[in-house]
Amino acid sequence: MNIIYHLSSCSTNKRILAELPLEQFKLIDIKDHPLSDEELEGFYKHTSSYEALINKRAQLFKAEGIAPNGQSEDRYRELLKSHYTYLKRPVIQYQDKLYIGNAKSTVESLKSHLESTH
Repeated sequence: MNIIYHLSSCSTNKRILAELPLEQFKLIDIKDHPLSDEELEGFYKHTSSYEALINKRAQLFKAEGIAPNGQSEDRYRELLKSHYTYLKRPVIQYQDKLYIGNAKSTVESLKSHLESTH
């Protein structure tokens, strides 16, 4: 199943979603539907790293006095489970690939993959 994990209140996520053929995806707002253990483990299987899933610009790092770098993988997993803002977003699961974050190169790679499969 093709799924987009996003934050509906995020203007960057809204911009990216506007550029995609949404009829091909199930949309999951991570604020309303926090990640399950199964979903998080599925992401980990693609990345082999919880750190790769962390939004290191999350305001909660400052608010809670947590250093965004140098945490253990277990700690990064705990953070991802504790609050949706720690997840780098959007996370787009398309076919057998996972696209994480809003970097221009990530979005372009996804678009290229979408074009090559249709």
